[in-house]
Amino acid sequence: MKGLRFGYLFLAVAVMLLLAGGSPQAFHSGGVAECTGCHSMHSPAPAGDYLLVASDPSSTCLSCHQHAGDTGPSGYHISTAEADMPAGVPPKQRTPGGDFGWLKKDYTMTIRGTTSTEYGQTHGHNIVAADVGYVADTDNTTAPGGTFVSAKLGCDSCHDPHGGVRRLSDGTYANVIHTPGATNAPVIGSGSYDTSVMPAAGQAVGAYRLLRGLGDTSQGVDFAGVAIAVTPATYNRTEAATQTRTAYGANGIDTWGNWCATCHPDMHSSGNYVHPIDQSLGSTVANNYNAYVKSGDLTGSATTSFTSLVPFAENTGDIATLQSHAKNNNSYLNGPGSSDKVMCLSCHRAHASGWTEALRFNVEGEFMIYNGLYPGLDTTPSVPQFARGRQSIETQAAYYDRPVTTFATYQRVLCNKCHAKD
Repeated sequence: MKGLRFGYLFLAVAVMLLLAGGSPQAFHSGGVAECTGCHSMHSPAPAGDYLLVASDPSSTCLSCHQHAGDTGPSGYHISTAEADMPAGVPPKQRTPGGDFGWLKKDYTMTIRGTTSTEYGQTHGHNIVAADVGYVADTDNTTAPGGTFVSAKLGCDSCHDPHGGVRRLSDGTYANVIHTPGATNAPVIGSGSYDTSVMPAAGQAVGAYRLLRGLGDTSQGVDFAGVAIAVTPATYNRTEAATQTRTAYGANGIDTWGNWCATCHPDMHSSGNYVHPIDQSLGSTVANNYNAYVKSGDLTGSATTSFTSLVPFAENTGDIATLQSHAKNNNSYLNGPGSSDKVMCLSCHRAHASGWTEALRFNVEGEFMIYNGLYPGLDTTPSVPQFARGRQSIETQAAYYDRPVTTFATYQRVLCNKCHAKD
């Protein structure tokens, strides 16, 4: 009977999500959600800790954020079920953070006489979600450039399902859950979207994507600052016609580079970034970005130059400004100014991508586009070092379905968006 009651409860939560049009605000609302959506007080999963409804935290998250049979891209889903992406079929989700499904896509190729395999685990953060087949990274036992143990990596390593960090009415941030003795305003809604309300005095909204921060040491590392961004309310979508622009911000020490360095500190060796991060672009790079359209074409303008394949952090933490820039209809495509910043997410997706190291574009071959086609085993000519074991539909999916005409007939890698060396 208890199991039956729980089944009805879980069904009710699922129906509520569907009726809300797939918006995560319907469940999380910027802070802790219904306890029984994730925990079962009397009938936990046999292997579940913390009375979770699944075997581990990430499997619990994916009980809602992955759906078998999804035609995608769809609402709040961030992973494609394995059965929905057989060989030659790409993952379906197109969230700004990427689809964890890419972690399950291995590609074998023979380049210049040498056969090698690009394993799926190289495509992003290898969360551990036993119920749906996600396992720890076998090559990196700790986070590259850090000591965080890979076997402990889960959705809750970066996201706080209880929503400890919140943004107050004056624009500052507080962490009521992880600050003993603290008293702060209650969360009234999500703070992630262009449609999110501004809290009044005595109120708060959740931090972007419920990300950890402000002294949260519950994961064995210290999330010192906060990560600032705003995304359109409809964000999981193809970019075949228009782009999805997440407006990333930076404010003092609250930068994406510092936040990522929580687990990857040695990538900031001796205080110096291997590639400049959280530094102002400067006029030369900003001008390159704004002028660059594609290989061989530097006729772009500052008002139309943005691409979500190479985003940047705006030099502001003002949420109203970022909300006005977070669009999915190409109504705001302004490029950077000289004080805007390069960040980790300029090149990487937060979850996973179709390329190694969760990169937004392929850097393992000379050309992203070859002979006017997305490279693949099925294109003519098929060049192994550009196809890299993929079908052309998989390559196009990794670029979020953009028409090939977005790029040059022979398009080189998008490092050139900032450096213009092609």
